[in-house]
Amino acid sequence: MDIEDTLLMIPGPVKVAPRVLRALSKPMISHRSGEFGAIYSECCGLLKQFFETRNDVVIMTGSGTLGMDAAVASTIGHEDKIVTISNGKFGERFTEIGERYGQAVPVKFEWGAPYDLDKIEAALEKGAKAVAMVHNETSVGLTNPAKEVGKLAKKHDAVFIVDGISSIGGNEFLTDEWNIDIAITGSQKALAVPPGLAVVSVSPKAEERFLPRSSSYYADMKAHIKSVRKSPPQTPFTPAVPLFFAMQEALHMAAEEGFAARRARTAKQAESVRSAAKALGIELFPTVDANSYYSNTVTAMKMPGGVTDDKLRGGMKKQGVIVSGGQEQLKGKIFRIGTMGVCSSGDILRTIQTLELVLAKEGQLRARGAGVEAASKVLG
Repeated sequence: MDIEDTLLMIPGPVKVAPRVLRALSKPMISHRSGEFGAIYSECCGLLKQFFETRNDVVIMTGSGTLGMDAAVASTIGHEDKIVTISNGKFGERFTEIGERYGQAVPVKFEWGAPYDLDKIEAALEKGAKAVAMVHNETSVGLTNPAKEVGKLAKKHDAVFIVDGISSIGGNEFLTDEWNIDIAITGSQKALAVPPGLAVVSVSPKAEERFLPRSSSYYADMKAHIKSVRKSPPQTPFTPAVPLFFAMQEALHMAAEEGFAARRARTAKQAESVRSAAKALGIELFPTVDANSYYSNTVTAMKMPGGVTDDKLRGGMKKQGVIVSGGQEQLKGKIFRIGTMGVCSSGDILRTIQTLELVLAKEGQLRARGAGVEAASKVLG
């Protein structure tokens, strides 16, 4: 099947709109020009709406992990403690980063298990300069309680760092209201831009507590903040200029739709996938309680009995629909469908229909069309 006919339904990188792809082909400009500064400035203004923040925003050339690295490297010194919370792959990444720069204090839960807030508070009571968590744990399709952890961070006067990479713009994410000092996202998620840009918002509290000298030269948040405040705004190092063209156009699209409307659409699309799974007898992977919620940007489901990962995802790929599998210990046990960015209702229905075709081929379809019907009722 031609690559242009392939539907990408993974939790990032996501489908990119044609008008955003066209923006990538604009003629090159100087990254030190007023023209570039105007683009950067407009992007930051719109991103503040995306983040629900009044804090400064910087755009860094690199993946979302660069934003995570920059947040920790600029805040945590060798003698500093950082509480890192994990219930999936990307929470564990914060622990790995914390161990590189300072003293990580891991609070670990089983992958997909809800947070135990008492355990988090117990770790903070031992003293820590910062606490880091993943709001939307993409590896398990779970949204964690950033609001509640933010209250604990404020109570213990810790800098609150949140990976909102697969969350901001798709799930509710209230940076200022939830006391988030450093929030991070990546271009290839709900923004629906090609991979390669990390966006980081920084509160005055976080800026005050940055190290005099970051352990990272390239990911020094003080350098990035200093540059964005110049007139015209700049980046401290050469940026991926075409990606800024794409970011600007993608933000125009999001503003035209309405940032709240995009989140509402994403929520409805995720609900439609969950409804389709129920109709098809497919069990959602994580168990949720008052301290966790099913994600609106990625739905994780257990592999149906009698169907292998190769048969399910491989079969869907042959039909031109790409979905994700499980990672590490969940490999072969779950599959994941992304719903964020410019994903359409048609994309959802094509994905569910393709899933039904594969299940039918494997003799595991309960009722033909049941999944599509259930999704359609939610989508309206």
